[in-house]
This record gives sequence, structure tokens and C-alpha cells, in this order.
Amino acid sequence: MQHSEQTPRNTVLQQNTRIQKTQYLTMKQTLANHIKNIGGWTTKRKILCFAVDDYGNIRLHSPSSVEKLKSKGVQLSGRFDYLDALDTREDYEQLFEVLGSIKDKYLNPAIFTSYALSANIDFDKVLKERRKYEYELLPETYKKLAADDLAYEGAFEMLQEGIANKFIKPQFHGREHLNVSLFQDLLNIEHPHLMANLENRSYAGIPKLAEKPTVGFTQAFAFWDEKEVEYHKSIIKDGLRCFEKVYGYKSVTFTPPAQQLHPKLYNYINQQGVISIDKSRSMQRHLGQNEFIQEKNKLGYQNNQEHITMVRNVVFEPTEDRGVDWVEFTFKQIQAAFRLNKPVIVSSHRVNYCGHIDPENRTKGLIILKALLQKVVQKYPEVEFMSVDQLAEEINAGSNL
Repeated sequence: MQHSEQTPRNTVLQQNTRIQKTQYLTMKQTLANHIKNIGGWTTKRKILCFAVDDYGNIRLHSPSSVEKLKSKGVQLSGRFDYLDALDTREDYEQLFEVLGSIKDKYLNPAIFTSYALSANIDFDKVLKERRKYEYELLPETYKKLAADDLAYEGAFEMLQEGIANKFIKPQFHGREHLNVSLFQDLLNIEHPHLMANLENRSYAGIPKLAEKPTVGFTQAFAFWDEKEVEYHKSIIKDGLRCFEKVYGYKSVTFTPPAQQLHPKLYNYINQQGVISIDKSRSMQRHLGQNEFIQEKNKLGYQNNQEHITMVRNVVFEPTEDRGVDWVEFTFKQIQAAFRLNKPVIVSSHRVNYCGHIDPENRTKGLIILKALLQKVVQKYPEVEFMSVDQLAEEINAGSNL
């Protein structure tokens, strides 16, 4: 009898504990949403940008690549290694349909600023010669893929159409989404995981080298020794040239893959005509030989820098399982930014909207994206959709300071 009386009481206590924990986490998240918007450039306009990384990059060649790589002992991990593939024609078509269905106060469609690559591994040349890294420009990659897979037929032309219709605005994310020095080191020893990837026209699950512990395979501008910064300059300069050739215009904004970049490169990048650099609000910036400095950033111009710093203040990764309702989670961040008179820069990745490996992944991402956009325009009919380079121009002009 005593046990039966205690059970309901224990249940109530457990429920109260869960409620209190939920309330605490909600308050903590609300506080974080506001704190990250303190300082920097402000505006009373409701400006919203999407900064979406990794467009134009090959990670996986095809659905069969996943199992083939695993059979060779390649250690895949996370949704990027399992789902991320170069954008197909259907990827673009379905994305543009969603973006075009939602309009701002000026009847402009929602727009993705795609931080994009202009080059990929030339798998044919590298496999044939096995001597050095070689790249090919994105149109050539699409041409080769379309010859074997109808999913890529007309994909580059669809991208160009999306640019013309202002659904997407590529900006510079680097020449390629890989660390060339690490690639060359692994090629020199014909590392089995690299060779398995090359044979499957993919680039996923590549290991680090013990002598370069700060260099990940996707981190194009990561390094161990500061001397590598000079090599990175040449890649950046060539990458900007490639970008203009591929996309037909110069990029004025830049964010490095995985945010890895020596701060000595900021001024150099600015000198190449790039007026804004996308950075993390707070991070440990590597200086070489495992030495780091704490870097804190805010939106706008900062002391001793000639470029505009872009800081993303909203997270939206709809196909990542974080145990959250992505529409509500992201919308609350947007509300906090607007409440503090900050433009919204939504951080996202291409993997959320690509379906070549798994069409259900794309379907899920686009359904949630559309629901978020609908909620935004309903709550904020005065919202203005902009690309990040447009926002940079607004900040550069000093409007609404």
C-alpha cells in the first residue's frame, strides 16, 4: 500500500524535474540567442540572408560510393560523409521552386548565398599519373558526370538560370573544398583510403596525418607550419580567378572551408577585391605549430581591418538530428536578432538540400525550409531577402548605422 502511494508522488516529482529542466534549457537558449547579437552593425530594417556552404563541391560520387568506400575500410562519419554530393539538376529545380514561392516586401524571392567552389579533383588525371594533385573547373566536372548520370544533365545550366532569377548567388568559398598539401602528402605514399576515394570519384573519410594534427582533409586553408600561408595566397588568388571564370562575375565575400584561415591572410584577401570575410563569432585561431589565439568577431568593420566582418547569427541545419524543431528553433533566433536591430544571417549547408544519395534527405530539408520562410513572412511582412554580398554593400555604404 505504501508503495502504491509513493509511486504517483515520484511520478509528479519526475515530471516537475523534467519541466524545470526544459524551462532552464529554454531560458538558456533564449539568453544565448540575444547575447550573440550584442555589438556590431545594426539596422531597423528586417534584412534576412542565407549563407549556405559547400555548393559546387564533390564529396560523394553516387549512392553506391558509400558502400564501396566502406568495403575498402574508409571510415565514414556524419551526414556529410554519408549524404553530401554535388548538386544535381533536380536539387536546383526543387530548391528554386521553394525559394521562388516565398516573396519579401519588394516581391523578391528568398535567395541563397551559396558559398561555392569553382574546382574539384580531376580524378582521371590524378589516377593516371599518380604524381600530383590536379583540379578541373566545375563546368568540366558537370560535363563528365552528365556523360554517365542523367541526374547531372543540365545541372550547370540550371544553376546559371537560378543565378539569373536571383534564387542563388554564389560567393567565394575557396578554389576547392580540400587541403591540397594534405592531399599531396597522402598521394605521395598512395594512402589506401585516398586511393579508394579516387577510384570511386569521391573525397570522404580521409584521415589526418600525425605530423599535421591541425589539418583536416576538407579544411582548404588549414596548416601546421605558418610557412604554408604563402602557398595559400597562391591558391586564393587562383581560386578567385577560377571563380570569376566559372560564375561570370567577381566575388566580394569569402568564407574559408571549416573556418580555417591564418589571420595574416585577411589583408591579402581584401587586396584581391574581396570586401567582406565571413568569420565565427568566437573561435581559437591557429597561428602555427599548435599555437592559437582567441578571436572574437562582430558584424561590420573592426579595428585595424579594412574588410567587413560577416558573423552568422542564426543556425539552420534541418536534416541534422539535434532533437529540436528546426522551424521553431531557428525562428526564435531570428526573432532575437530582429529584436536587437540586427540583420539575420542564417548559417546552413548544402547537405540539407541535396538528394543524389538520398532523395528523402532533400525532401525533408526543403519542407522545413519552406515552413520556416512562410513563418518569417507571416510574422515579418516587412522582411527583405538579400544575398550576403548585398548586405556587405549596405554595410560598406554606411546605411542605417
